[in-house]
Amino acid sequence: MSPTLPACRAEVPASAISPAEWEGPGLDRHDRPPIRVLELRAVRGQGGGPDKTIFVGAAQADPRRLAITLCVLRRPHQEPFWMESRAAALGLDYVELVDRWALDTATFTALHKLVRSRGIDIVHSHDYKTDLLAYLLARVAPVVPLATAHGWTGSTWRERLLYYPADRLLLARFPQVVAVAAGIRDTLLRGGADRRCVEVVLNGVEATPGGREHRVEVRRQWGFGDEELVVGGVGRLERQKRFDLLLAAFATLRERRPELRLVIAGEGELVAALRRLAVERGVAADCRFLGHRSDVDHLHHGFDVFVQSSDYEGSANALLEAMLGGTPIVATAVGGSGELLAHGIHGLLVPRGDLAELVAAIDTVLAHPGGAQARASAARGRALDELSFARRQLRLLEIYERVVAAAGRRPSRRSAGDRD
Repeated sequence: MSPTLPACRAEVPASAISPAEWEGPGLDRHDRPPIRVLELRAVRGQGGGPDKTIFVGAAQADPRRLAITLCVLRRPHQEPFWMESRAAALGLDYVELVDRWALDTATFTALHKLVRSRGIDIVHSHDYKTDLLAYLLARVAPVVPLATAHGWTGSTWRERLLYYPADRLLLARFPQVVAVAAGIRDTLLRGGADRRCVEVVLNGVEATPGGREHRVEVRRQWGFGDEELVVGGVGRLERQKRFDLLLAAFATLRERRPELRLVIAGEGELVAALRRLAVERGVAADCRFLGHRSDVDHLHHGFDVFVQSSDYEGSANALLEAMLGGTPIVATAVGGSGELLAHGIHGLLVPRGDLAELVAAIDTVLAHPGGAQARASAARGRALDELSFARRQLRLLEIYERVVAAAGRRPSRRSAGDRD
């Protein structure tokens, strides 16, 4: 008989769970073995914001409290991930599985073996495919399935009409879901999830030095001078990000601001179409498409304004990086963007898909650099304090402890290096 999934116990605050209730008599927080978490993610291309968050979280985890295994599913012939080399450099427990098709039984078998060999307590999934795998693993192994809902942003009809609705129904059966924005939580609740089982945890950002000391060097790499004004965009080159709208806004402003330049960092299915659009609008010579970059914090040294023109966002890592970088921001008021920054205080928010408002907001930033820098400074302060990665990780650890306690799980005493 398969194990029964733990009931939702999110109504029990973490502070109400004593060490004795979790681990039994005689064990305090420092005596407990670490909670063993399998971070499970299916990745296409070079990954995106969620993958950075997962990786940084594993690198910064306190090994006395968390033992994390990163497992990434990739398709055959897919290019190697940046995560593999970074995990090796940092000595993280990283596993990569080749997932041949939608329902590859070999993948599930390998995951089941991995769960047993690592003594996993929580399988933490991050997308519709791994949500299903986490749920199924919990039916055959004594693990707790926990998902982070980053949003449903794909553009194929299968995703919109089949996979995403099915995923939301599945997540309503999870004992705990972390939503990266209030709007995502509300979508889950409309899909039948128990309010007590869904908790909003905004994404966080890892602290880096501020300043613009590399401005000249970065711009020289792009072929731009210090006297030019650079609009920057970062993200996957897919339909939801609306880089076509950013290009249109840039082309409109370029007519009256000949010193304006555009830099877009990211890869995706629309790269060729966006390059063609830049040619059609007559601005290709003043645009730079950088492809995938792992040094986004460095790129912000060269930006005068960061623009997020998306139709939909969860809790955008690119926006957080701009806030931390102290770059003036213009963003569409979608998803969690309004939760990350307040209009007129941390940046300028504009309606989704409104070209005229987007153009006006970018022009305001460029025409009034004093006000733009004041907002950017306020945004950096918020990123360092309320949206710090350390604060996010602490909240996530509290959730892990709570669901382990609710499920009656008691992590084994094996050391983090033990393997079957």
